[in-house]
Amino acid sequence: MVTHRSSMIGTRTRVEDSCESGLCPICLADCPVFCEVSKAALRGREVLYPLRQYFGDSTAGTPKDFGFSYSDFQIQFEVRGAQGIEEHEDCVIFPNADVTSKWGNIEQKLPIVIAGLGSTYVAKQNWEGLAKGAAMSGISITVGENVVGMDPNAQFENSRDYPKVIDTDDMKSRVKAYREFWDGTHGDIIVQKNVEDTRLGVFDYVTSELEIDSLEIKFGQGAKAIGGEVRLKTLERAQLLQKRGYLVIPDPSDPVVIDQWKKGLIPDFERHSRVGLSSTDDVLEEIDSLREHGVKNIFIKTGAYRPAATAWIVRLGVEGGVDGMTFDGAGGGTGMSPVSMMNEGSIPTAYLQALVVGCLDMIKRKNPNADIPTIAMAGGFARETQMFKSLAMGAPYVTCIAMARAPITAVMKSKYVERTINNKSATPAMLMNLGFPRNKEPNTLTINEAFVEYDQLERKYPEKEIPPSALGLYTYFTSKLGIGLKQLLAGTRKFKLDLIDRKDIACISQRAIDVCNHWDLGIDSQEAHDMELVKKEIYSGNY
Repeated sequence: MVTHRSSMIGTRTRVEDSCESGLCPICLADCPVFCEVSKAALRGREVLYPLRQYFGDSTAGTPKDFGFSYSDFQIQFEVRGAQGIEEHEDCVIFPNADVTSKWGNIEQKLPIVIAGLGSTYVAKQNWEGLAKGAAMSGISITVGENVVGMDPNAQFENSRDYPKVIDTDDMKSRVKAYREFWDGTHGDIIVQKNVEDTRLGVFDYVTSELEIDSLEIKFGQGAKAIGGEVRLKTLERAQLLQKRGYLVIPDPSDPVVIDQWKKGLIPDFERHSRVGLSSTDDVLEEIDSLREHGVKNIFIKTGAYRPAATAWIVRLGVEGGVDGMTFDGAGGGTGMSPVSMMNEGSIPTAYLQALVVGCLDMIKRKNPNADIPTIAMAGGFARETQMFKSLAMGAPYVTCIAMARAPITAVMKSKYVERTINNKSATPAMLMNLGFPRNKEPNTLTINEAFVEYDQLERKYPEKEIPPSALGLYTYFTSKLGIGLKQLLAGTRKFKLDLIDRKDIACISQRAIDVCNHWDLGIDSQEAHDMELVKKEIYSGNY
């Protein structure tokens, strides 16, 4: 991919016809423009990651075209009959479509789970809206990795190997935020762990102290193999996390580094996590141990690793009898992943799903009675059409779509609008974009005017204060994605989500045809779709 500019790292070339290297064909000694190489000459490792000045206030995703995506499928609508509902004209309307699902043993109002959002600042700063909005929407949310280890107020007791957590403000507040609006039935709060969380005893703490009974095992740091970073703004925090076992760069205990920090030569520190090492026996033993301790839902979260590694994880999940597995495709993150990883590493989401579904089909062919966990796909989902196509492509295994960047965007924008309204700084352009008449005064905009679901939620929760961030996430999930899915179900005349199958989509690109044929998924090209039924319809007519 030849790039003339990268908004992710804040670079560009002087001319448009750049080389494969990203350099201009003629590089000038006195060029004032910062390309990737020239910026790296000054800032070094900082250029590996998205713009550092936006860390904690942004998410990141690759602009690369991977050659195959869910847009390479077309949904197939029907005009006859209806499934999953009474065939009566007053019943066959899209609001009656059922979009409930299951994630493991958890009942869900929508087929969405918020993927692991851990210790990154963007997750922590937006957690209230994410957790409360998820709870009101009746879906699950996952507390990601390193939350305990990054909590400055966490308390530990010494053990033989590593300190073990006995109390933590951040984890408790995250669980409390979700449960404040949780109905006790739909969705759940899931806690994830990585290598550092294992060492710190996070699972033992959350199950015994916080009554968490849904846990997720993480394969690989950040689900992206290479590993990510968190930026630390103070020397004291860097030293604290180093004492807790994290890799911190530069070394905050080095006297030279300390002196440079005091002189203002070091802007911040990087905290990195270990990628982890796993064996078949270790994983299966841990799954058995969790089950013996009464955990109701055991999940696995993994990234887009090479096909043989992904097949190994699929096999482990089935053999271990886990309740759900999330497979996270290449391309995005919460702002802490290396840019090179997002652009050039791991398997893109649609390819990954074909691989996972193909592996599960192999298992079912080998043993038709095999118990397959519920599957969630992650990696760039933001629209109901993408969700529908993924659910269809992955039928009958895929029951949920995991999201992170899109929910964070919904929450961040809702908070921005809240600040704008409170400061009476709404612009005519904002009002026009939100659909208000031209004669409305910008400084009169209110929260209940801006958010279309405000009145409905206010009636539902009359005794509670609903933050606009949670209101915005609920609106995005329920009013946009939920209703959008219902309309697509009605279009296919399948009024229950679990009735979707692979025949509800068709390939519209040669690449999609090749991928689906390779894995024998049974998804036809648009021109071949229903061909035998087409002949039957035509030849049965009286002409």
